[in-house]
Amino acid sequence: MISHRSLLRPAALAVLAALPWALASLPAAQGQTPTPTIKPTATTQLRPQQVAPLPGGLDGVLMVNDNNPELISGPGILLSTFDGSGRGVPAAHLDLPLNGRFDLFSHHVYAGTPASSSSTMWLAVLAQPRGNRSTTLRLVDGATALSQSLDPSQPSAPFLPLPAILPQGIEPAYSGPGSRVATELLSRGPKGLFPDSWTLTPSAPTTLMVLPLPVRGLDPLLNGRNLQLRLNSDAPVDLALLASFGEGDQPPTAEDWASLLQGPLSPKEHLPTPRGASGSIIYSRVSGVQLGSRWRARITDPGQRWLSTSSAPISWPIASLERGRLGTGQSQSAELRRFYPGTAWAAHGNYGVEYEITMPLRNSSQRPEQLQLAFESPIKGDLNQGGLRFYNQPAKAVMFRGTVEVSGLDGEGGKASGKQAFHLVLRAGQQGPRLGLISLPPGHSRELRVRLIYPADATPPQVLSLLPVKQSEQSPTTAP
Repeated sequence: MISHRSLLRPAALAVLAALPWALASLPAAQGQTPTPTIKPTATTQLRPQQVAPLPGGLDGVLMVNDNNPELISGPGILLSTFDGSGRGVPAAHLDLPLNGRFDLFSHHVYAGTPASSSSTMWLAVLAQPRGNRSTTLRLVDGATALSQSLDPSQPSAPFLPLPAILPQGIEPAYSGPGSRVATELLSRGPKGLFPDSWTLTPSAPTTLMVLPLPVRGLDPLLNGRNLQLRLNSDAPVDLALLASFGEGDQPPTAEDWASLLQGPLSPKEHLPTPRGASGSIIYSRVSGVQLGSRWRARITDPGQRWLSTSSAPISWPIASLERGRLGTGQSQSAELRRFYPGTAWAAHGNYGVEYEITMPLRNSSQRPEQLQLAFESPIKGDLNQGGLRFYNQPAKAVMFRGTVEVSGLDGEGGKASGKQAFHLVLRAGQQGPRLGLISLPPGHSRELRVRLIYPADATPPQVLSLLPVKQSEQSPTTAP
């Protein structure tokens, strides 16, 4: 992104620098060095506790992960799973057919220039059967959103300054396109712009969708789009994502897209540090096909069918990654089946991955127990420090914007409540906020269930924490 800042008006530079796409605020995605182990200072505090690896693991569903380049600087192929044999640029294709259930995560930004202030970058998704017979591609679920939109037919989600925690109601809350898309998928809302299915013929690629990334009327001339699809094919198919300009307000034609599929890649960004290299790390962004789209975890004590309330305080990392394992030794980043040279070698951050976590809690003591469940953003690190480190005052940088859904918290009369959802905006080094309480008399049990989709515009890792109420009262749990 740095090399493109000269394209923007000076008035736009400060805004760009503050956006979560900017280099300084996205270490996992944009390739910053990891936060070093932080020594105790007047500005940080260590919360002594256990930090345990998250049980379970990723499923075997393939996810097409299209996030490099983030800032599109020119037309071309963004990602293609087609066989490159006989095509104009064979190296522009990953040659990996998709069959049955698979997912798509795509996240891009387009920056206009004063000379092209009314331009639109168009994004297309194409598919074609790998074999010689027609194939049905079904949409299981999907959502997309722009950062900004002047067109009511195009969903958008500006980066609003929301509070640290906001209960989701009839009118959903979100801040940024990644937050909106993850929230809508989590709630299994309407599929919006998309049909239920497509019939793909082997004669030519079928254009599944063409989506605008406009900058006309925006200040700065900058816009982003997040797209996530859950798909199912009844036979092997190839998928491609392309970017191009149209004519005036008109998108490229189906013939234009098919022709573009013969050409080169759109330029990539941020060469990664080789895997296993010492020193600082550049993660880069992902452009490939990862193995795993959902992480299921059931958290219990070793050899037991439940998790004792006496385990608290304890936290489990969410989206932990190389150099950000919080002392657990666990990197949750999905491995890549195929990826382009010069892009990330793992899906650092697990963007678009759904986490589904259950905790069968049991109070085995002789006294009532009350715990709190929190979703937090500790200071990033890799070594075991005997707990988690936080800033005494959370930093300005936002590390997480998204929705967390919980079932089993205290409801009326202390009984377990049904499903609740909260939109969170977490800053670097922030404790809490508290999602709710769990009150258990002696010998009683209750199952908690937590779901979230790790959203674009977030910076991993975070933690899910189970904390004694008496401990939480010693320090603030929400942002000032």
